[in-house]
Amino acid sequence: MTLVVGFAPGKDDWSSVQLGATLARSLGTDLLIVSVVPTVWPTPVAGHTDREFEEWAEQSGAAAVAEANSILAEDCPDVAAVARWTPGRSVASVLLEQADEIAASMIVIGSGSTGSYGRVHPGATGDWLLHSSHIPVAVATHGWVASDHGRVRRVTCAFRGDERSRSTLERTAEICSQIGATLRLVTFAVRGRTVYTAGVGVHAEDMVLDRWVSQAAAAQDEALKALKDSGKSPSSIESVVAHGRTWGAAVDRLDWDRDEVLVLGSSEAGVIERIFLGSNASKIVRHSPVPVVVVP
Repeated sequence: MTLVVGFAPGKDDWSSVQLGATLARSLGTDLLIVSVVPTVWPTPVAGHTDREFEEWAEQSGAAAVAEANSILAEDCPDVAAVARWTPGRSVASVLLEQADEIAASMIVIGSGSTGSYGRVHPGATGDWLLHSSHIPVAVATHGWVASDHGRVRRVTCAFRGDERSRSTLERTAEICSQIGATLRLVTFAVRGRTVYTAGVGVHAEDMVLDRWVSQAAAAQDEALKALKDSGKSPSSIESVVAHGRTWGAAVDRLDWDRDEVLVLGSSEAGVIERIFLGSNASKIVRHSPVPVVVVP
């Protein structure tokens, strides 16, 4: 059940380690902190510059492990964790290899440095994992810092109404029951931009949206009834349909807690048992003000 945490040293952003520690406390598990350093070319280079590069990589790896251990000792000494470095050309593929090696249950990463502060920005590594991983991937918001509580208190599960999202809801509910977190079921509805034709106007669009919201709420009620009948429902659960003219407006319509994560299931079009985010799910991820966990 170990969680693999990708750690990029030398940055003023420890969000991946802090999120990993928060999830580990909540789930009762440990961490493997992995820093990936560039690897040398497989063939020797004239002038032995490859050896110099190798020495630099080893020094960088040792420094990354020392930094990770310092963060662990300062911010989360109560969490069992091991830090290591490993060479590789693709950070994402190395993290997945490390996760497979120890049969990890999740990969945890931070957001890219170019994204908006306080929002999720997967970056190149995250994008690769969010379209290829066969285990859940958690992405912290840019600059995320754990609260003093240090555990997940509420989980919001994005719900589309299809079979895959119902399966995601069941898995999420079971975890909420195990860790004592409350569960919120949410369906996002985006009206979008409309060019009005003569005689139609905005009222027709409002009627369509209202009907869609009603259908979404009915689908939520059906899913929650099935969840309660199965005995997997946590003690506290709520449901809401959040709508707006943009994905950002729909996401911002909700209140979000400091100790909360957003869970999304992969799209139906994805490869079986691998994560694949459709365009709508990707937009929700990038507008999320809380860490996101995406499951296959």
